[in-house]
Amino acid sequence: MTVVAPSLSSSPMNARHDGGLVAGQEPPVLEIVVPVYNEAATLRPSVTRLASYLSEGFPFTSRITIADNGSTDETWNEASALTDELESVHAVRIETKGRGRALHTVWSESDAQVLAYMDVDLSTDLSALLPLVAPLLSGHSDLAIGSRLARGAQIVRGPKRELISRSYNTILHLVLATRFSDAQCGFKAIRADRARELLPLVRDRAWFFDTELLVLAERAGLRIYEVPVDWIDDPESRVDIVATALSDLRGVLRLARDLHRGRRTPARSPGHGTAGFAHQVGRFVTIGVVSTLAYALLYLGLRAAMSAQVANALALLATAIGNTAANRRFTFSIRGSAHTFRHQLQGLVVFGLALGLTSSSLAGLRLVDARPAHALELGVLVGANLVATVLRFILLRSWVFSARRVAPSEAGR
Repeated sequence: MTVVAPSLSSSPMNARHDGGLVAGQEPPVLEIVVPVYNEAATLRPSVTRLASYLSEGFPFTSRITIADNGSTDETWNEASALTDELESVHAVRIETKGRGRALHTVWSESDAQVLAYMDVDLSTDLSALLPLVAPLLSGHSDLAIGSRLARGAQIVRGPKRELISRSYNTILHLVLATRFSDAQCGFKAIRADRARELLPLVRDRAWFFDTELLVLAERAGLRIYEVPVDWIDDPESRVDIVATALSDLRGVLRLARDLHRGRRTPARSPGHGTAGFAHQVGRFVTIGVVSTLAYALLYLGLRAAMSAQVANALALLATAIGNTAANRRFTFSIRGSAHTFRHQLQGLVVFGLALGLTSSSLAGLRLVDARPAHALELGVLVGANLVATVLRFILLRSWVFSARRVAPSEAGR
């Protein structure tokens, strides 16, 4: 039975078809929104394929909601027909265009535990859906995103789209200090309780909606889980790439300005990962101070029994291992034992650079004073370590614990 319900958003022209809704029925675990605009030709095969996948092999109850963004073709008629034919399919008609508006409307009204969306062309392989949803249901993460730029992703698309995508995400890293690797992939999910916190703060109602949601989540310290996806570009896509890119760039500048002016973000929840660049710097500095004190004590203790170079190397090695472990857990919010060895190995490479810097400073001191006092040696080494600390933070953030290198199972963000 098809039910036409009252308006779900600010538009007075909205309508909703709830196919197969039964009174007293338990809410689904997952609601997948499929935003569409003039997709009459693509809608039926894609939604039928998605519904079949969910009914045959997906282990959680689910609902598909088609969100029609004011289509002017037969899309709404197709959507309405599908709600009558497929029990799990519902539809919402929103007269005003905007993907972000569609997602905001449906997600704000949903009774599901996890809210997701995917592009109607199903460019992302559906096998990634369970890995996307599972960490949210387990409580491991708050949001999950499909990434075409993460290690392990397999993508097929033209050089123009590839260049624009990589350039856009690089701009996000530089301007907004983001750590997630792919803001634009149309394959994302969020826990409903986190959506209720974030949605009132997201201002964009078009293509920048995704990016703004992710930036605010990261600033709030929520964990963002990345799933490498297999993705095939739709050659018939009608998205205006240039216009969308320009709109997104305007969104980046607006959001950067808002955040600079102290725009409010959700309160940081206990136990969540590091919020953003400022929190990372603060925690890194705190760990660095403790490591420097430990280094100084170790160096003075070892110096009495061995040469300055050997004492420096051993003290640095001991504190570097502890420093890497502490930054892994607290600064970059990576939990679990997966790839710990790799992180420590890369941390030792960074340690080697720091050792070279401090050893060079000792050698330089010896050229000036052949028999310097231990206190002078320590002063020179502490100064060199401060320089090495800046280098260490840059390398840890951009290489060892980079969002593009950290596997999804490691991320505690």
